[in-house]
Amino acid sequence: MFRRSIYKSPVELSSMVTAGEVTAAALAEARSMIVPGATPLDLDAAAERVIRAAGGRPNFQLVPGYRHTLCVSVDDDVVHGIPGERPFRPGDIVSVDGGAEVDGWNGDSAFTVVLPDPERPEVVASRTELSRVTEQALWLGIATLARARHLNEVGAAMEEYLESEGDPSTGSGHRYGVLTDYVGHGIGRSMHEEPPVFNYRVDRRGPAVKPGLVVAIEPMIVGGSIDTFTRDDEWTVTTSDGSDAAHWEHSVAVHADGIWVLTAPDGGAAGLAPFGVRPSPIARSSRP
Repeated sequence: MFRRSIYKSPVELSSMVTAGEVTAAALAEARSMIVPGATPLDLDAAAERVIRAAGGRPNFQLVPGYRHTLCVSVDDDVVHGIPGERPFRPGDIVSVDGGAEVDGWNGDSAFTVVLPDPERPEVVASRTELSRVTEQALWLGIATLARARHLNEVGAAMEEYLESEGDPSTGSGHRYGVLTDYVGHGIGRSMHEEPPVFNYRVDRRGPAVKPGLVVAIEPMIVGGSIDTFTRDDEWTVTTSDGSDAAHWEHSVAVHADGIWVLTAPDGGAAGLAPFGVRPSPIARSSRP
C-alpha cells in the first residue's frame, strides 16, 4: 500500500503559504469581534466571509458532520465547541479554532482571549494567566521545533515548561493540566495528517525534523483535571471538573532556510524573538 511521505517538497511548501495567510486573516477578523454581546455565530459568519473572499474554503466544513467554519469554546469547553447564539459575557475565556483550504492546501490555527470584567478581576486574572501560559507553551514548542532533531522534543519541552509554571517556587502555585486525549498533527493536503504532535513527553523520538515537515502545534491546557467528556452535541469537549481551558495553535513549516509559522502574519517573528529564533520566509515558487 502506497503511503505518502510526511515531508513536503519545496514547491509544496510554497503552495501552503497562501492557505496559512488566509487562515490568519480569518481568525484575526473573528478575534476583532469578540466583545460582550457578540455571539460565536457572528464570528463564524465573519471568518467564512474572509476565507471565501480569498478564494478558499473553510476546511472545518469539510469534516463529515460539521457545518461551521470555526470551533468556539467558552470557559470549561476545551475544543470543538459548536458556534451558537449565546452572547459572550464579561469575563468569558474564549478559544477560537479554524482553518482554510486554498488550492487544495490547508492552514489551521487557534487562539484564546479573555473578556474584561471589572466586577470579577480575580477571575479575569486567573483566566488571563491560563491563556498566557498556554500561548507561551505554544511558542516554546515552535522554538524547540526550530532546533530539534526529532519531533517529540517539542512535547517534552512544553510539558517541562508547564511543570515549571505549576511549581509553587515560581510564585504561581498553580498546577496546569495538559490534555493527553487530543494532540497536534501534520497538515498539508488534508487538515489532519501524520505525524501526531504530542504536547507532553512520550517514550519515542518521533520523526526527524528536517525540511518538508509541516505540523500544527496546539497545546490544550486546563486549570484543573485533564479528565473531559463530550457534550450531547457530540462535538464539544468539556472539562469534567468545570475548570477553565485555553487553546493556542499554529501551523509551522520546516524548510531549507529554517522555519516559518504559516498562520502568523509575521511568520512568527514576534512570538519567537524571546527564544532567539528568527523565522525565514518560504521562497514562493512559480511552478505548478
